[in-house]
Amino acid sequence: MHHVQFAADIRGAVPARYAGHVERFERAEIVGKQVGAVHTGFGLCALADGGMVGAHLHSCEESFFVLAGSPELTLDGRTTRLEPGACGIVPLGVEHSWRNRDGQPARWLEMTAPAPRLDDEKPDTFFTGTPLADGPVHPLDVRDPRSRTFFRLDAGQMDVDVLKHGAAVDAPQVSSSMATALLAYSGIAVKMLVDQRLGAALHTMFMVEYQPGGVAQPHDHPLEESYFILDGEVEAVADGERYLLRAGDAMWTGVGCIHAFYNTSDATVRWLETSSPQPPSNHSYRFDRDWDHLAELLGRG
Repeated sequence: MHHVQFAADIRGAVPARYAGHVERFERAEIVGKQVGAVHTGFGLCALADGGMVGAHLHSCEESFFVLAGSPELTLDGRTTRLEPGACGIVPLGVEHSWRNRDGQPARWLEMTAPAPRLDDEKPDTFFTGTPLADGPVHPLDVRDPRSRTFFRLDAGQMDVDVLKHGAAVDAPQVSSSMATALLAYSGIAVKMLVDQRLGAALHTMFMVEYQPGGVAQPHDHPLEESYFILDGEVEAVADGERYLLRAGDAMWTGVGCIHAFYNTSDATVRWLETSSPQPPSNHSYRFDRDWDHLAELLGRG
């Protein structure tokens, strides 16, 4: 099972569960129970200047990645001004609110695990009525231990040549370690954004880049994945169907959906990807080529 939604078909609206608690806010529901997802709720949020989302909490886990603007997130009483590339997790059951006083519209991608309940089901979002915070607004400082649920993807963090050199002690990024390492293979680079180190338990969020010629051969997973194309274009295959995905397009693959990606262009393609539940410690990939090889060996025998 899979779902593809092209950019022209992604349109926002006020979610019914948010009615009466938001101003100048919209969310485009891209992935959820309405397309067959169980573990994934994925959407594109927009908050106009002067807009807000009132204080609320969820009985599920939520993460975000800021695409544009400088939205303010008040999380557990502390307000942080975010910028493009900022991401983080809103832990299950923690009160939070959004506000935009930047003068420009703000947009972010939002992931919820498991998939949000439908409007005719028991609620999983609860508005508290707490007034919006009027205290200080802090810039995002990922070196500050109080920012432990936030991360920021900066320029150069997915460039292998840049990462060959040691980072200065006062570098604005988090301290380099295996937990923040860039994974590179088969023309592909993967940078983890949200996982256990930020406190996530039900899902992960990461950035993916394919160099020209980069390929992920047909495979499937014991988990659901969503993909939102940010730059470039990529050929995607899911359940035997082929798509050309470009910036602004989205795709979701369910458990057992055989899928593959091929960058046949002459430019790098980049997308934001999520996995839910979190990948197991082993056997998170099942590549067709290996099992086809076994079948061939047994057939020859």
